[in-house]
Amino acid sequence: MTVVGIGYDVHRFAAGRRLVLGGVEVEHDQGLAGHSDADVLTHAIIDALLGAAGQGDIGQRFPDTDPAWKDADSLELLRTAVAELREGGYTPVHVDATVALEEPRLGSARDAMRTRLAQALGLPDARVNIKATTGEGLGFVGRVEGAAAVAVATVQQESVTD
Repeated sequence: MTVVGIGYDVHRFAAGRRLVLGGVEVEHDQGLAGHSDADVLTHAIIDALLGAAGQGDIGQRFPDTDPAWKDADSLELLRTAVAELREGGYTPVHVDATVALEEPRLGSARDAMRTRLAQALGLPDARVNIKATTGEGLGFVGRVEGAAAVAVATVQQESVTD
């Protein structure tokens, strides 16, 4: 059976942090604040995968109250989530995600993000789609206060039990 999950994440900008999106460090004068590396794009994808499998969300699986996840590499969190999904009979099939931020522009980093995420998911690059948009000057994204991401994950469930 094919199942679908949706993920959404938001992080505010913070001085003195690296900006990591889709496992790629992007040049910018600020990074995103968070317990881990605050990779908003990867976090949304993890939430989408967990949602598809009915396994809660990233905050339940990798809580920010747990020192083990302090400054964690979000691609490692993604690899862990994918491994656990596979153990439970779920296989990622496709991911489509959009990151929203006013700056910096992501065109030059998008292919690297796609490749890194695909590798962590165990998928060919063609099964991972990454888009970027701005806030058109509106809201917290438009005011360059932070970034948001939304993701949809399609997952194949090996066996269905009621």
